[in-house]
Amino acid sequence: MPAPIPQRLVEFLREQVVPYRVLHHPLAYTAQELSAIEGVSGRQHAKVVILTTGQRLVMAVLPADRRLDLARLEKIVGQPVVLASEVEMKERFPDCAVGTMPPFGQLYGVATYLDRSLAGVERIVFEAGTHSDAVKIRYADYERLAKPTVAEFAVKLG
Repeated sequence: MPAPIPQRLVEFLREQVVPYRVLHHPLAYTAQELSAIEGVSGRQHAKVVILTTGQRLVMAVLPADRRLDLARLEKIVGQPVVLASEVEMKERFPDCAVGTMPPFGQLYGVATYLDRSLAGVERIVFEAGTHSDAVKIRYADYERLAKPTVAEFAVKLG
């Protein structure tokens, strides 16, 4: 039986009275696969990358059609960053499958950085803690709830 969507995410969205839709989909593991399955452009699919500064974890949220520019993010964070290990992710996000963390870092005590290129879309879709569930919400609601640091740190794929 697949793991459920993290209760803290569901409760948070309900408490904040944010309209959202859960999208159930076949198992998928890459942001590009998910965008296709969910029927949204890569620009609307918010992928999450977890990094570490050595002392703390940070969350980078960017569109699926872009890749993270570590050097840019390091300037924004003010410290060198590297991809977090699976162990670090499992410890901080115990109710999420690795690679499916929702983009609300504050629910897990992690600073959230959002790439500015995602800010122009009307709605975003993001993984909801499992490899078979995603959530779709208005971007404006996401930004209001997540309160991310918005900056430019992603570059177009290709």
